[in-house]
Amino acid sequence: MNPASFFHADRNEPVKLKLKRDRTRSIKQGYPWIYADCFTDLPVAPAGSRAIVKDRDGTLLAFGLYDPQSPLAVRVLAIENERLDDQLIATRLKQALDLRRALFKGQKTTGFRLLNGEGDGLPGLVCDIYGTHAVIRLDGAGPLGFWNLDTIAIWLKENASVTAVFYKPRNDDKESGRVLLGELTGPVVEFQENGVRFKADIVAGQKSGFFLDQRENRARIGLLSGGLSVLNIFGYTGGFSVYAGLGGATQVTTVDIAKPAIAAANENWALNNLPPAQHNGVVADAFEFLAAARAEKKSWDLIVVDPPSFAPAERHVEKAKESYQVLFSAALSVTSDESIVALSSCSSHISPAMFLEICEAAVSKARKRATVLSISGQPEDHPFPLACTELQYLKFVLLRVR
Repeated sequence: MNPASFFHADRNEPVKLKLKRDRTRSIKQGYPWIYADCFTDLPVAPAGSRAIVKDRDGTLLAFGLYDPQSPLAVRVLAIENERLDDQLIATRLKQALDLRRALFKGQKTTGFRLLNGEGDGLPGLVCDIYGTHAVIRLDGAGPLGFWNLDTIAIWLKENASVTAVFYKPRNDDKESGRVLLGELTGPVVEFQENGVRFKADIVAGQKSGFFLDQRENRARIGLLSGGLSVLNIFGYTGGFSVYAGLGGATQVTTVDIAKPAIAAANENWALNNLPPAQHNGVVADAFEFLAAARAEKKSWDLIVVDPPSFAPAERHVEKAKESYQVLFSAALSVTSDESIVALSSCSSHISPAMFLEICEAAVSKARKRATVLSISGQPEDHPFPLACTELQYLKFVLLRVR
């Protein structure tokens, strides 16, 4: 194996695959996945092996990484005459870096997503930046077997001004995280977002340590919070809460079931020199908190509901729709006479159209009326292929409720 390669080019022989279904048009348009049932057979090979894909008449179509145990048998990296080599990967890494430099030029933002997998033509490879620290995550066994993390870490140090690179496995992986390069200053690192200061636990925190994809939505909440009481449900480490406080909210309540999350929310609040008395961190189950608040006839002027994914797989969609409706209607039951309510979902299996239907049903169930102020999703540092709307996972609907 060439240690300088961005991927394990010499680890396994390429797997040759032939399509039994016509996927030529979608692949050429940029769809990044070929599902297992599209192939005549799936040869036995280690996850992460290179794949050579031919269409039904035997014409060369694409190159990618292979995982015979995954429904996504091939993740496409190159098509037709493109060469799957280090030059291709280096070009895409540079393009990703150039985009982020353009996005954040002149801004006080040092926490962002540098590499967003398929959206940057680097399937399964995610890298988030927190100041001088980079956190790499991989989406499954195929990317884990394909990408050479040590070489990618060296590239990050030489090009992205980072001093430490940490590999963080997915929650369902058995392996533990490890430092790929440099030394961590500690599990908790500090960074800025639109000039707002935060700390993130990149070792033990959720995802890579912070939900960077809500950055612009947090800023929007900050602009609307002046003079209002704010409730942040599933508040995690207080991102929306801090923006609300800096925006002039009279009182902010952050609710999360995890005690360490609320402790971190309090710390992030103090980090921005906000008055301690104006923030109330509550360790509680969201559903139970809302039921108790309704019984006590409590209300808030602005409410943010940003739950974890309720539909991690397609089979969970119907149950997730019901859970969202129950949660959102409960939140709507503690609004003041005229409130602003932000409802969000990070479930990729819930489409934007489906999510609007859920919001409408929740408003109706709560016997309220609402107008839409804005509909948004993930920011520009979380791109996705136009041909693959399944990767448009984040939905954020801002409502005025009466």
